[in-house]
Amino acid sequence: MSKLKYALYTGCTARESTPELLMSTLAIAKALDIELVLLDEASCCGASHLQDFDDQLSLVLNARNIVYAEKLGLTMVTICNTCQLNTAMAKERLDHDPKLKETINGKLKEVGLEYKGTSEVKHFLYALVDDLGIDAIAEKVTKPLTDMQIGAFYGCHNIRPSELHASSNGGESAYAPTSIDRLIVALGGKNVEYEHKNKCCGFHVELQAPDTANRLSSAAMLDAIDNGAEVLVTPCPLCHLRMDTQQAHISQTAGREVKIPILHLPQMVGIALGIPRAELGLKHHVSDVTFV
Repeated sequence: MSKLKYALYTGCTARESTPELLMSTLAIAKALDIELVLLDEASCCGASHLQDFDDQLSLVLNARNIVYAEKLGLTMVTICNTCQLNTAMAKERLDHDPKLKETINGKLKEVGLEYKGTSEVKHFLYALVDDLGIDAIAEKVTKPLTDMQIGAFYGCHNIRPSELHASSNGGESAYAPTSIDRLIVALGGKNVEYEHKNKCCGFHVELQAPDTANRLSSAAMLDAIDNGAEVLVTPCPLCHLRMDTQQAHISQTAGREVKIPILHLPQMVGIALGIPRAELGLKHHVSDVTFV
């Protein structure tokens, strides 16, 4: 098997608000012999907000980001569910609408770029699970997550709409996703099954309706806690920000304590691979992760 190599689109959040996500992603990629080329010229995906304000601008930005992966001849991998959604939606529309593609390329031409549609876009989770393979990851485990009760929180944008993501996520079911669950078991952990693992965390309504955001977060977190989860893991930095930094407000809205460590997906993998805490950025968390 040849060495896996991808163009890494970090998005904004992993560069600034959750630097531990980028740190841990690079750390596990090195440990798993995956080469990641950072797309340093790429910009924001629009975060599902620009799309409502200026659709064409959002398409230009996302097409431009993909072009940088195309120039390398590599599949683009994302590490944010919302980045994955917006990039995949832009690609889907451009690849199936020649007139729209021509319009967007007219704008890209102003900066010497052209979108061709030659690069795939997938979340790093599925590069790990589908391309590298769970068995290959399990072979690298040096510190099994023995007796650790872990709840997988998938969020929304990585699995919905299913017809958009099917080609890049191995056909993961939006109703009963299993990829992270299977990864947890392969790392030696105890997977905790709970109903809300594929629900919304509330991040995108936090500014407009914080109470609603807190109710959405608490529903998922309490469901996991009440089913025995001692830690939650998510592939999305926005879900992580909501659940890691807002536990006091979530608890207040829920009327009971909502307290649980929240890990980024690469951090969980990195722990099992025996990567030092400092390289996984565990000091950046608000929730208590001293159990690691």
